[in-house]
Amino acid sequence: MNIQLLRNATLVLTIDGKTLLVDPMLAPKDSYDVFPFSNNELRNPLVDLPLYNEQLHALIAKVEAVLLTHLHIDHWDLVAQQMLPKDIMILCQPVDAHTISASGFTNVIPVADELIWNGALISRVNCKHGVGAITDLTGVVSGYVISTKEERLYIAGDTVWYEDVEQTLDRFRPTHIILNGGAARFVIGDPIIMNIADIIKVCKHAPLANIYVVHLESVNSVTENRIDISNAVSAHNLSHRCHVPADGDLLF
Repeated sequence: MNIQLLRNATLVLTIDGKTLLVDPMLAPKDSYDVFPFSNNELRNPLVDLPLYNEQLHALIAKVEAVLLTHLHIDHWDLVAQQMLPKDIMILCQPVDAHTISASGFTNVIPVADELIWNGALISRVNCKHGVGAITDLTGVVSGYVISTKEERLYIAGDTVWYEDVEQTLDRFRPTHIILNGGAARFVIGDPIIMNIADIIKVCKHAPLANIYVVHLESVNSVTENRIDISNAVSAHNLSHRCHVPADGDLLF
């Protein structure tokens, strides 16, 4: 199992030579409007992909399947929907299957609980995309644990720290964890994804896991940057296993 961060929450996961594309947001910089109820006027995405156009097309050509945590534009954008073949396998949470099919994709497979893909067990787990009433707007979101004989990768998705995240860590004992950090938030309310305090909680609750913080410096709602998070991780003596990768980095 190998995984590369492209940008935001877009990941390229390779298992035994086959490629799974996670939460693709593939548009060039400034393609989309400011997210509603944000406190700045920056268009999204904030940065370009770390790929030339030819490299992006080559990547799309080798993708075997797509894994979606939810359908917000920074996880499943219009450019991705246009570039990906309509018959590509798309694994998603059940609540999103109809919407994806209605946009023309013909091989949509809901992950109600778990399934096998390329010899790996993919288990869907719960998320909470914010605290309180804001979740009525953010909607249903999922994370996934991808298990092979040697490794267990927990893609936490757009979630804050809460009891279901703790239970997922206890149940699966992941060897690798990918967290969507950056404390994205709107002009009112608490963060809708993990902030620094949440990241530290995950690190302490999973003392044997390698942790990678993504979803940073790429959309205008994020309020904590790579330097903020790296400094906090260092202050808690966690830099040896909690990493803050740059766009394009190979995580493992």
